[in-house]
Amino acid sequence: MSGFVEKPEPLHVPGLVHLHTGKVRDLYRNEAGQLIMVASDRLSAYDWVLPSEIPDKGRVLTRLSLWWFDQLADIIPNHVVSTDLPQGAPADWEGRTLVCKSLEMVPVECVARGYLTGSGLLEYNQTRTVCGLALPEGLVNGSELPGPIFTPAAKAAVGEHDENVSYEDVARQVGPETAAQLRQATLAVYSRARNIARERGLILADTKFEFGFEDGALFIGDEVLTPDSSRFWPADQWEPGRAQPSFDKQFVRDWLTSPASGWDREIEQPPPPLPQDVVDATRAKYIEAYERLTGTSW
Repeated sequence: MSGFVEKPEPLHVPGLVHLHTGKVRDLYRNEAGQLIMVASDRLSAYDWVLPSEIPDKGRVLTRLSLWWFDQLADIIPNHVVSTDLPQGAPADWEGRTLVCKSLEMVPVECVARGYLTGSGLLEYNQTRTVCGLALPEGLVNGSELPGPIFTPAAKAAVGEHDENVSYEDVARQVGPETAAQLRQATLAVYSRARNIARERGLILADTKFEFGFEDGALFIGDEVLTPDSSRFWPADQWEPGRAQPSFDKQFVRDWLTSPASGWDREIEQPPPPLPQDVVDATRAKYIEAYERLTGTSW
């Protein structure tokens, strides 16, 4: 059992049709056929969308994605049309709303890894491969890989795990030409972002992207290079062989799995609300990531 602890009701905004409520984002379509993407303050962990929100999280994700889109503009176009608030939208949508192209999205999570951790580490420990790619012996949690690798995943519904798949699986699903485009774009964007992060004292361990087509041209969509879609580690604390401190929801994961939460993730019960100190610490991490990457204060 997993999913939403309390699934929010979509808002009714004149001229907009609600399409989807995701873990973090709500999608609407306007009368011009464009997508309206609204980033909420919701947070997910262990396949649950939690009952507690992190104030300003959606605005941090939106502003950081816009900053990254600018850094990547010479590599790949993005789906953003406007940041104007749709007429009649609630005031709370300000700063968390993007008007976007309605792309034909590719049904693949495009993941790039430069370091070994997470699901990649689990697979490596069993087979010495990640998504069918052979890796050297002797790697540990946090090891830098010989070079960045493309490790795609099949998209999952809310409350379910994305499933790592091989490049060959992707080629069979979307065709060899599109698969090659996805791999090339994913690794190019990762390499640019890794270098930018490194200049700011951060390691970009891995990240995932979503791509779509319009008139045969490939665009990058959704969010990019945020703490929700990426693992950023402080470079001066990097130490292979252990879990690395990161700029994401680790405070939440740690509390949920601690005795203090009283939650047993193995039984079918939703997780409890977060205590205020965990909410505050998580918000601070998201803002710190934004400030360190962009060089601007929140």
